[in-house]
Amino acid sequence: MSKHQNYEQRTEQLILPILEEHHFELADIEFVKEAGSWRLRAYIDKEGGITIDDLTLVNHALSDLLDREDFIDESYILEVSSPGLLRPFKKPKDYIRNVGQDVEVKLFAPITWEQDGEKYTDKEFIGILEKYEDGKVWIGFGGDDALELETKNIALIRKSVDF
Repeated sequence: MSKHQNYEQRTEQLILPILEEHHFELADIEFVKEAGSWRLRAYIDKEGGITIDDLTLVNHALSDLLDREDFIDESYILEVSSPGLLRPFKKPKDYIRNVGQDVEVKLFAPITWEQDGEKYTDKEFIGILEKYEDGKVWIGFGGDDALELETKNIALIRKSVDF
């Protein structure tokens, strides 16, 4: 495990009790360098959406714990935010929460499949997330059959939203 992965893991251990107390959920934690500065980001959510007050509460509580534990060597900026509407699915609960929703899928390599008697070859498409189970998803396109994909072959999957 890299030093930065350790930072993320230890931060997750600190933030989870805060989130559980307030019935929030952790979407992701990342420690990344952007524009010359290190950023420790915690993405949180809750049923019905997260508010600015929720973000502020978690930011203050987490900041106090991070100051006390002081395990991050680099100077960094702490950011607690909403994962956003178009966040990629990373964890099983992301897939499960979005069953029945339109999703945008991008694969690492093109595949060929048959749907209602027609053949398609592509690596990017929009369909309905019909099912998630044991690292596999089933994507439907309005017909009887669904395309079965292993999540390890998916470069990106997220909600599809028309603006």
